Amino acid sequence: MLATTLAGVVSITAAAVFSFALLSKVVERMVSLSVGIMLSTSLLHALPEAFESGAEPHTLFAVLLGGLLVFFLLEKTAILRHSHHHEDDGHGHHHGHDKKEAGKAGWMILVGDGLHNFTDGILIAAAFLADPHLGLVTGLAIIAHEIPQEIGDFIVLLNAGFSRTRAYVYNLICSLMAVAGGVLGYFMLERGMEWIPFVLVFASSGFIYIAVSDLMPQMQRRATLRETIPQVILIAAGVLIVLALTHQAHAH
Repeated sequence: MLATTLAGVVSITAAAVFSFALLSKVVERMVSLSVGIMLSTSLLHALPEAFESGAEPHTLFAVLLGGLLVFFLLEKTAILRHSHHHEDDGHGHHHGHDKKEAGKAGWMILVGDGLHNFTDGILIAAAFLADPHLGLVTGLAIIAHEIPQEIGDFIVLLNAGFSRTRAYVYNLICSLMAVAGGVLGYFMLERGMEWIPFVLVFASSGFIYIAVSDLMPQMQRRATLRETIPQVILIAAGVLIVLALTHQAHAH
């Protein structure tokens, strides 16, 4: 419960600070860090944990494939709305830009975020049941990918006519759906521990899909060497953060 609550509150508050006060360049840097954290969490932690559990590898790979396709279809139908749904905003539009379209999307984004956060809570619960350290790293990865997404959502909500306070409060309520998902996931998965490897693989498919289909294409739009070097450094920093947490956990 603490992890899911912190994941929601930290990501929403950080997104609000960046959206309301800081420059767009800071937001773009967060995308690079998110990629490093999400990919290393999936490929160096969650997937190895699942495959070392003794579950049948072919079935786990089938779940990975199915998860990637499910996230693709969910994104296609706008059930899960990632940061690309405002990719043309540039985080620099004047207030009221495309307000008509944003107004239609405002409540839809809140509903979509609520469902998304509920799923995140289940994934955090599964990770903690498998290994408390993996739960910590998974929570960190979710915070990292939520911040860029929530920043874009704040922009859309403000353009839709929401005040800063209302945008923050509604987003915070949606983020706390992760707590409900975490509690449900804990009691469901505790009675069926054999399902944990499959949930971890499904979670990994989501992280990989978001990183590869949403975040990395944003980074590719800035192809100059001056932009590429900080991106590579921050991706490496994200990987090192995860590796450092792993090393510390193994040391204990």
